[in-house]
Amino acid sequence: MERVRQFFSAILAGMLIGMGGTVFLSQSNPVVGSFLFAIGLFTIVVFQLHLFTGKVGYTPFNKPVYLIELVVTWLGNLVGTWITATMVQNSRIYEGMAERVAGMAEVKLSDDFTSIFLLAVFCGMLMFIAVDCFRNVQGSTLRFIGVFVPVMVFILSGFEHVIANMFYFSLSGTWSAHCFAAILVMTLGNAVGGMLIPIYLKVFKQR
Repeated sequence: MERVRQFFSAILAGMLIGMGGTVFLSQSNPVVGSFLFAIGLFTIVVFQLHLFTGKVGYTPFNKPVYLIELVVTWLGNLVGTWITATMVQNSRIYEGMAERVAGMAEVKLSDDFTSIFLLAVFCGMLMFIAVDCFRNVQGSTLRFIGVFVPVMVFILSGFEHVIANMFYFSLSGTWSAHCFAAILVMTLGNAVGGMLIPIYLKVFKQR
């Protein structure tokens, strides 16, 4: 039953990331779009939903069975992003963002896997910072900044977030064997980046 709960929690998290991606695509100003995208992560951490990029960083602090939770979370996030993408595709707002998301998907899928991995590592680091700040920093203003700023940085820098890209690829209808391989590379990069700071904290007994 717990795995079922985690799966449905992950679906909701995926849907929220998809909503963040939707509002980002609807904005012409990238700074405004990146700020509004962060509402997805903010809602996820407030309601303690399961997001792969928010949980993978805590792998070093957990037992090996935690990997099962990560897999369930990843799959739920995939389903959630697909649901949101399908809903948007069947709404009046899709026409206004179809060309833009297709261009984004083309850029990402034309990149080589080394570049994708490196960009995903940076994003993984920022996602851990965002989630951990919300968990541990005192004060509502600092927690708010701690969530929103790292998200804005990864979007404006062009770093690769695997769950956001699940949404973009679903919305643009560009799923293929190559696309799935790129998603796996992003997953690995986000995982590596997300664990860099936690490994440091664990090795040097900072936490």
